[in-house]
Amino acid sequence: MVITQPAAPGPAIRLDDLTKTFGPLHAVSGLTLEVAAGQVFGFLGPNGAGKSTTIRMIMGLSAPSSGTATVLGTDAWDDGPGVRARIGYLAGELALPPRLTGDAILGWTARARNVENRSRRHELAERFQADLRRPVGTLSKGNRQKIGIIRAFEHDPELLVLDEPTSGLDPLLQKQFDDLLAETVQRGRTVFLSSHELDEVQRVAHNIAIIRGGELVLADTVSALRARAPRSVELTFSAPVDKAEFDALPGVQVLGQQNGRLVLAVSGEVGPLLEAAASHHAIDILARPADLDVLFRSFYRAPQEVPVAR
Repeated sequence: MVITQPAAPGPAIRLDDLTKTFGPLHAVSGLTLEVAAGQVFGFLGPNGAGKSTTIRMIMGLSAPSSGTATVLGTDAWDDGPGVRARIGYLAGELALPPRLTGDAILGWTARARNVENRSRRHELAERFQADLRRPVGTLSKGNRQKIGIIRAFEHDPELLVLDEPTSGLDPLLQKQFDDLLAETVQRGRTVFLSSHELDEVQRVAHNIAIIRGGELVLADTVSALRARAPRSVELTFSAPVDKAEFDALPGVQVLGQQNGRLVLAVSGEVGPLLEAAASHHAIDILARPADLDVLFRSFYRAPQEVPVAR
């Protein structure tokens, strides 16, 4: 049977001034972050930002150069095996023995964890349509990824640390994975989801942190970020208008103009924009919801936080 411990009090993960250097290279610099228990926490950043290095320190697989990573109330480096026993981990570069079947790999992992009940494995295999009978070396990337997901979730751990978990999955199975995360959190578990896929994280996460160049550049709730993110607005006029007038409005940026059509990014109040549109007798308006991708990409690129409104 699966034996789980009570959830640790306090945050599931706490990083205090966490730093990792490789000679002159600062892979992670002074990272301070808390992940509350019972949520999906999105950890975003471009490739090479320091996400995988941070995860290795959270897992107790790499010693910090300075600072600490406290996981489920325990120092991850001081008690790496104890911490890892309470975590379900899916590596970004999943490496599985190519000659073994999925069943053999999962069986070995279950024995190492003293998990005797296979019902959870069978349930997840059916849910994700995983082929556990063929050698994994003969499987596609997406089918190998399914085995990694089953291995991470099978023992119902307190904390899931998932690095690019939906890589290779088709859209229908990505929806199944989203549902699995929601069910996991409902049971009081915590998910630390690392990805460079903006759409995936904003779909499922409660809170988000963005790391770039080894440093934290943003940490906030998804709802707060949506309030800051620009909305897309298209205005159509019977004749061309002066785009500079609209570009000068507070919280408005003109993205494009074609004849009598203006495409705008709008942050904050829309009153001034609507008044200007009415004064030019706009004949049509199309508004789209706030786009977090635009906000996220500004943090990916810029050397400092880029404001989304003037």
